[in-house]
Amino acid sequence: MRIPFDMNQYLLRWVLCILILLFIIYCTPSTVSILKRPTPMKAHSRGRNVLDYSTGITLDLWYRTDVQTNTSWGAPIMWDGIFQADLYDQTHRTKRSSVALTVFAVGRYLDAYLGAFLNSSERHFMVGLPVRYYIFTDLPEKVPDLQLGPQRSLEIIRVEGHSRWQDISMARMKTIADTIESVIRHSSTHVFCMDVDQVFTARFGSEALGDLVALLHAWYYNLPKGRYTYDRNPQSSAFMVTGDFYYHAAVFGGSCASVKALAEVCYQGILQDMENGVEALWHDESHLNKYFWLHRPSKVLSPEYCWDPVIGQKSDIRVARLLWAPKNYNKLRPNV
Repeated sequence: MRIPFDMNQYLLRWVLCILILLFIIYCTPSTVSILKRPTPMKAHSRGRNVLDYSTGITLDLWYRTDVQTNTSWGAPIMWDGIFQADLYDQTHRTKRSSVALTVFAVGRYLDAYLGAFLNSSERHFMVGLPVRYYIFTDLPEKVPDLQLGPQRSLEIIRVEGHSRWQDISMARMKTIADTIESVIRHSSTHVFCMDVDQVFTARFGSEALGDLVALLHAWYYNLPKGRYTYDRNPQSSAFMVTGDFYYHAAVFGGSCASVKALAEVCYQGILQDMENGVEALWHDESHLNKYFWLHRPSKVLSPEYCWDPVIGQKSDIRVARLLWAPKNYNKLRPNV
């Protein structure tokens, strides 16, 4: 007896077979591993390479498939392997780029950290480019002598000491803005602002230069946004509900005009908070994060550019370029 052919049943069986096959492929360990891996964002859809518009240099963002290598607005996140160091150096020498490096060494921080910071900077920071250090301190006579390399110079600027370390931290924004306007912009094309309690351990080079440069915080870059420590106080001008990343105030930089604008806005926010009787959770860092939320950086540095060894070794940190120095806040900070 001939069995009638049921096309609907035939098609249903094929659909079920295909769904089962897809489920098996999806659940294999190798596939799960690929799916879990952080991948570059939409800006990669046009190809493997992306242009760094500040230099015209092509970045191989897909070289690092283990990390996020660009932002949702197309700014590169600088990781080891995606850039050619020699090409960046050659380009910036041709452009006659020059860099100012500002650092505050106030009170006990000068003796504890400044010597190691400067000596390691001479070996690793923007080697081959003109660099001028601006040391802000309340103890200029105690700044150590330093054997500087070619095209490198140092200027010491006296600043007022403060009884609270929080005030030292917040006051630097006004000092940075004023110094850029009066001095730095006349002699340097770029400026980086850094904390003194750090030591350079590998190349921190011209690939880090850009119009507005932010740094991913080593302790937060792999955490969900809900754990970012933005200022949640609506009374503060640094108040944020959400953001793109959590940035570290230990390192930021860019063109003189962009860093001056950042410092001025952050300082105005600090003044507004003082008038309202509030203080942002993480002081100038909270205001910095608010600024980068409203004015997104053109380049983002990975945590390679400021790593805390207390975190330990991580597979995605192939080069630790700048390390947090050991902290002893009870001895270093007045009125912790």
